[in-house]
Amino acid sequence: MMEAIRPAVKSALLSCDIHLAKKTRDSDLRALIQDLRPVDCGIPLIRVGASGDGGYLIPDDLDGIEYCFSPGVSSVSAFEDQLADRGIKSFLADYSVDAPAILRPEFTFDKKFLGAWDGGNFFTLQTWKDKYLKDYEGDLLLQMDIEGAEYEVLLNVPDRLLDQFRIVVIEFHALDRLFDAFAFSLLSTCFRKLLQSFHVVHIHPNNSATTIRHEGIEIPPTMEFSFLHKKRVSRTTPQTRFPHPLDVDNAGGKHVALPRCWYTPG
Repeated sequence: MMEAIRPAVKSALLSCDIHLAKKTRDSDLRALIQDLRPVDCGIPLIRVGASGDGGYLIPDDLDGIEYCFSPGVSSVSAFEDQLADRGIKSFLADYSVDAPAILRPEFTFDKKFLGAWDGGNFFTLQTWKDKYLKDYEGDLLLQMDIEGAEYEVLLNVPDRLLDQFRIVVIEFHALDRLFDAFAFSLLSTCFRKLLQSFHVVHIHPNNSATTIRHEGIEIPPTMEFSFLHKKRVSRTTPQTRFPHPLDVDNAGGKHVALPRCWYTPG
């Protein structure tokens, strides 16, 4: 038991950058992975953005969406650029840069980080939406790549606001921490919150790191998830062919395939 390890031993391990944690029960982890299996909703996937980093597969169901919220700008804006070509305006936010890589009249930029509270360099998704679209009730699109802060943001988003997003694309980080029982509680809560209203329609591993394997379970540390709101779906069938023909690896690094446990029954 972790509690039985003497404090001196814990301190020595931490000084060597080694942290011991209680392991997630295999049954809990397998159940979550099974619930996250991508499904075919009868709507084809299209690629929006660059051919590599900054490009994502989303359902071809953009008609009627006027606005995208896109936190995590960094040096790539191809996704929002192609949305603008389709008549969709984007709100972008990232405190680490002074402006998007591409400047267009369809872009509105805030030099802020998205977070779980309002203050300093941070604001919440609710505050951000209210700043520009307080009374807007139409469908929205969310594309989020915020280097691990996605979990606190998701837990903070009110259900009513989350329900406004028809399509959600999120790059999830530190997914190998799902093996850690404490982290599993937090990460799985975020996924369960999304699964209440959304179907997973695609998963693409980021090939910046190799998969972590344990007891027959493989988890790529970083993966891009695409979600479609259940209100747009009348039927589903399991997605069983990966990678998708439109998937493209990020620049550099060896190809990382989506492990079979993420899309096959088991």
